[in-house]
Amino acid sequence: MKKNSKFVAAVLMAASASFLLTGCHAKGSLSSPVTEDSSSQVTYNSAPLLDSQKLLETGMPVSISSTDPANFGFKTAISINNLIVPNYLDTNAPTFDDGKYTDLTGIITFRGNNYRSNPVFGTASITEKKFDTKNSWKNKTGKLKKTVKDGYWTGSCWTGQPLIMKWDDSVRMNMTAMYTNKQNKDGLVEVIYATADGHVYFYDIDDGKPTRDPIALGFPIKGTGSIYPDGTPLYFVGAGDSMGNDCAKAFVINLMTNEIIYTYGENDVFSDRTDNNAFTAWDSSPLIDVETDTLIQPGENGILYLTKLNTSWDGTTVSINPDSPIKWRYTTERSRNGLKDSTYWLGMESSAVAWKNYLYIADNCGDLFCLDLNTLNVIWSCDTKDDTNCSPVLEEDPVAGTAYIYISTSLHWTADDTSHGSIPLMKINAATGEIIWQRDYECFTVSGVSGGVQSTALLGQNSLKDIVYFTVARTGGDTAGKIVALNKTDGSIVWSIDMSNYTWSSPIAIYDEAGNGYVVISDSSGNMYLLDGLTGKEYDSYYLKDNVEASPAAYENTIVVGTRGKKIYGVKVK
Repeated sequence: MKKNSKFVAAVLMAASASFLLTGCHAKGSLSSPVTEDSSSQVTYNSAPLLDSQKLLETGMPVSISSTDPANFGFKTAISINNLIVPNYLDTNAPTFDDGKYTDLTGIITFRGNNYRSNPVFGTASITEKKFDTKNSWKNKTGKLKKTVKDGYWTGSCWTGQPLIMKWDDSVRMNMTAMYTNKQNKDGLVEVIYATADGHVYFYDIDDGKPTRDPIALGFPIKGTGSIYPDGTPLYFVGAGDSMGNDCAKAFVINLMTNEIIYTYGENDVFSDRTDNNAFTAWDSSPLIDVETDTLIQPGENGILYLTKLNTSWDGTTVSINPDSPIKWRYTTERSRNGLKDSTYWLGMESSAVAWKNYLYIADNCGDLFCLDLNTLNVIWSCDTKDDTNCSPVLEEDPVAGTAYIYISTSLHWTADDTSHGSIPLMKINAATGEIIWQRDYECFTVSGVSGGVQSTALLGQNSLKDIVYFTVARTGGDTAGKIVALNKTDGSIVWSIDMSNYTWSSPIAIYDEAGNGYVVISDSSGNMYLLDGLTGKEYDSYYLKDNVEASPAAYENTIVVGTRGKKIYGVKVK
């Protein structure tokens, strides 16, 4: 290993890999799966689609009367070179042809791609349908004292998904920041994990050993980073809160050297957000369009940043020379009225979906809207009613001729005086913003620890291709929850399970070579469950000891996730 400072050596000593103990079973419980659930009702619009509602055929989203942005009072502005311009047109704007996003080996953004639909890579060899605790690993992280409020940021927060990357040999061998023994390891798969203690950690997915020194950012990271989609060794990640007078910012990191080479977004006077001391944070996982070399970053300050990076990469050294970002800001009638009574905060906290030159964004004001990246005009807006922290998930349906978005909300603004209310699970036509089906659940909420849906929906594939999975927090009891498997077509229940402990962590599904799917879900008491994706049958459980808010990612047989208890786990499935 390279020589480390005393500080780095101490961090690495705390973070050194250790094997998990065996015989540590879940401290919570799941009910038996049921195929009916009287606690929720679904409404389903089964009318045949008109030609204008078929996005894959028209190629152009449009609004209808109920999704006209004028209904929501959108007011927008565009800044170019720090000057507000009246109109905007970019015929060479970023565009994404499909959900492929990257040809890289690994998971390089939140939920894997621009549709936010695949947080796993490869297939797993599964014979016993058990967690292989003997060959799993765990590492310690830390804590960071809050400066805006009392207490500490600890471990891995929501959404907190790791990235997993198998570097090309030629790139890995030139990474001067990487330890020599890991540089020389053929086929190294590296875990890259930014956490709430203000560090980015790096591990070998096989054994959990560190691959390089941690990077100290000095800010809590709650969200999920991104890697440049063509393998250029650039890492993008943003702070989840400010530190004293040092405003939250987003970072671009050179992974050849582990150096921070660019920051942006801090103290932006273009923002219209004024509540909570003009709050700024960067929980959204950015997208990068390789063809135009453009970084796409929504912010909780109510600004969307489009930055041409001018990336230079010769296989050994990497640099960027960013243009001044094009900025788009917005307010709605709801966000403007919210300033009067501290409700419906402005800002985009979830990760955006991109389809061709259209961006689908959910916000804190109960809006899901479609934005044309060519013109920066809002095409349609769907009223989701409440604060949306989960990310939209898009799936193309060639048979129907359109694409659909699956989404839900937290219970926040719409809770009654007893902190109860209902939240919707929704399927929405990406062409028009119309709700195809909606299933409502009654929930309880707590300030700062919301009920409802914080996790992002899981779209089934292979044997699970007809199913979408949601988890609902604080339903059926103040600290209880549910995981529900719904038919994608009409929202009917395939199976539903009551959880003794709610979850904010997003479910994932791993698949064997035959295409059989296994759903993995973790909860607020530290329980991880392995379920049959078709039936909900519980195969195994494992106790991680502390609240799992973060969303996992998986590479073949290994699931990686962090806990609020300052641990990162690499859990094997056998």
